[in-house]
Amino acid sequence: MNAEVEGCAAAERFRHDHRLGLQPLGDLVAVIEQSAGIDVAVLDAGPDEHGLTMRDPQRDTVFIGVARTRHPMRQRSTLAHELAHVVFGDWADNDTCDWSASTPVESRANVFARHLLLPVEGLKAFLVEAPEVNLATLSAVVQRFLVSPQIAAIALEQAGCIDPDTKRDWMSVTAPQLAVRFGWSDQYQALQTDSDQRRAPQRLLARAIQGYAEGVVSAQTIATLRGITPDNAVKELREAGIFPAQHPVSWTDPGELPDVQLDLNALDDALNGTDDAHETATEPNAR
Repeated sequence: MNAEVEGCAAAERFRHDHRLGLQPLGDLVAVIEQSAGIDVAVLDAGPDEHGLTMRDPQRDTVFIGVARTRHPMRQRSTLAHELAHVVFGDWADNDTCDWSASTPVESRANVFARHLLLPVEGLKAFLVEAPEVNLATLSAVVQRFLVSPQIAAIALEQAGCIDPDTKRDWMSVTAPQLAVRFGWSDQYQALQTDSDQRRAPQRLLARAIQGYAEGVVSAQTIATLRGITPDNAVKELREAGIFPAQHPVSWTDPGELPDVQLDLNALDDALNGTDDAHETATEPNAR
């Protein structure tokens, strides 16, 4: 396996097949859900847990989960990395459960993520009018493509824009440092807020809301998926003009019941017959 070649080719093919061109990818969760048809969730997780891909072989469905984090660029890399496992069908069992081990499969997924988020040709097109490449250029690439400085530095070297020594120096720079130094810290803080929010799979949530509108799914279910209170869920749905349908049960309406004619004479005859039989049975005791 040549991780660099295979990962790069798969990323280029994914962009081509889904008409993503060479432009920066915006909301990566939406891109994955809409282009690949994969359910994606942003979940509460431990500090050392970044992402996981799960597949149901019987239903052939795939689910990607990533952790909430204050590191938006890392979350995007994790999403792209997990997408690589789906693209390559990396479903082999791992008996050791050492998911973070450095293996050719993991290296290939890292390469895929790097080229998916920052295609070298797209980088060249972005820098075509740049008079020189310096730290401000690195900041512009990070801000434009929403990648880590490490990914940007590797791509800049592959594009022939910097030498290995410069790449090595820039690999130690962080996105928050660039944001503060070059005036886009407000944008970075907004990215942090967005990446630190729980997020339900869009298709699953849409189906649940449809069920709510049809009166077969509770507001509690919507609230659980969203990670909010039922009252807030109902408020949001009402503001969007979504209300649970009311399904009247026709057979419970008294007006729909048929008229019933009761023959009380037949009941009297039956009761009289019972009295006569009782009297006959008690006559021997009377003597």
